[in-house]
Amino acid sequence: MCTVVIQVPADPGRPVRLLAVRDEDPNRAWDPVGPWWTESHPGVVGVRDRRAGGAWLAADADARRLAVILNRADVLPDDAPALSRGGIVLDAVTGAPPAGSPATHGFNLVDVAPDGVRVSMWDAASLRTIELGPGTHMIAHDDVDDPRTARIRRWLGAFAGAAPDLERADDLRPWLDVLQDTAATPATDDAAIIRDNRPYGVPTLSLLVCTASVGPAGLDLEYGALDVPGEWNRPEMA
Repeated sequence: MCTVVIQVPADPGRPVRLLAVRDEDPNRAWDPVGPWWTESHPGVVGVRDRRAGGAWLAADADARRLAVILNRADVLPDDAPALSRGGIVLDAVTGAPPAGSPATHGFNLVDVAPDGVRVSMWDAASLRTIELGPGTHMIAHDDVDDPRTARIRRWLGAFAGAAPDLERADDLRPWLDVLQDTAATPATDDAAIIRDNRPYGVPTLSLLVCTASVGPAGLDLEYGALDVPGEWNRPEMA
């Protein structure tokens, strides 16, 4: 039940800005942003899932591409055999977005490239891809900007309201300020972004935050882990 916020600029000369919060089982080991796939994907860095070897988020600075994946509800039983979703992220960041019928559980894939920002949505029955227009967008486990998602309904306006400050800033501190404000909402509340999903029958908590700027001047990616899963502290972004 991760969360991604994206600012798509009206001016193509300005960068796309992205804030991503990862929710995962704290017992499932991961590696921070790094070049973990030097043989298969040279030049790609990202957050690696140690168990399956794929990526939650990955970026290629030279290609100015970034991809991040979020789980999505699907029509499959929880125990149905399926491939890891992490390979989809690595494929997307090298210019091969999902097509056909992926052999995975459901996902929302955010794909940032020089020619635009796309979101591919797979529920194990149909795959849809949309291109995001200018403005502030938010996505979690349903559709983009979906008011059925409590945290989108509660916080999209706050992130959009901080967009002018974001445009004037050299980093994503204005959105980190908003994220910090959201942490006043209890982590078990359905409107929370820094989350404890265990009351919903899912063994995941918010673990880390990534921010990125992707534009004509290049790609800047920063990472910060929370000290305690599901509890906000303003992480040192690096």
